[in-house]
Amino acid sequence: MRDARQWFASMFRPIATVEEFNKSCPPGSGQNASFRMVTSYWEMVAGFVNSGVLHEELFFQSGGELLLTWEKIRSLVPALRAARKNTRLYHNLESVGTRMAAYMEQQSPESYETFAEMVRNMAR
Repeated sequence: MRDARQWFASMFRPIATVEEFNKSCPPGSGQNASFRMVTSYWEMVAGFVNSGVLHEELFFQSGGELLLTWEKIRSLVPALRAARKNTRLYHNLESVGTRMAAYMEQQSPESYETFAEMVRNMAR
């Protein structure tokens, strides 16, 4: 998991189409496995937050990697949902990521946009 997280944070760049995704993370590749490992982990954590197992505000204070993950995949999610015919794919991650962004802005205006810009500029 540590290697997958390192690859995802430093090498995976935000993309918007399934074609780009398949080129960047071909099925059966290590990159694809790393992508699935990182996103499924944070989807599970987001499910814990959504169900109340993890206290939301407490998580928001230290769970920045979830938001980084959401920011990196947010433009790709609609295409993946359509391709996989699964409208709930990454639903928990989207829900918690959206609320976490709002929480950041409430705590410190412009902090979310600054964070999102940093993520967009990673791995260029």
